[in-house]
Amino acid sequence: FLSYANDGFYNGVIFHRVIKDYMIQTGGFTENMVRKAVKEPIKNEADNGVFNNRGTVAMARTAQVNSATSQFFINTKNNHFLNNGFRDFGYAVFANVVSGMEVVDAINLVETSRTRGMSDVPVEPIIIKEVKISYTKP
Repeated sequence: FLSYANDGFYNGVIFHRVIKDYMIQTGGFTENMVRKAVKEPIKNEADNGVFNNRGTVAMARTAQVNSATSQFFINTKNNHFLNNGFRDFGYAVFANVVSGMEVVDAINLVETSRTRGMSDVPVEPIIIKEVKISYTKP
């Protein structure tokens, strides 16, 4: 995630999958629904002891356990079935929303449709203008 963010990869991507009372997903498509080129997949670290609770940020992946690249999602409720060992290896949580959860909740309520073979795509594009990394001491 940090590598993509520091490279400016997330600037201009859209939230391409929004499922009410579940999660909002981003990190892979332009406003025109063009998939962005990504780096090699990373090892899934869903066994890190951090759970998919409301407000956590986790790596999206395919059915293959170690397939995560640039896409991530924000849990809009506690999604325990995404945790390691519940149904499979799980989805690795790597961050928390520390402010702005009201924005996440607003995105979670937008109207969606099926677009270019994908379901749950917001009717009006929701674009990430810029991602900046800031570090805070625990």
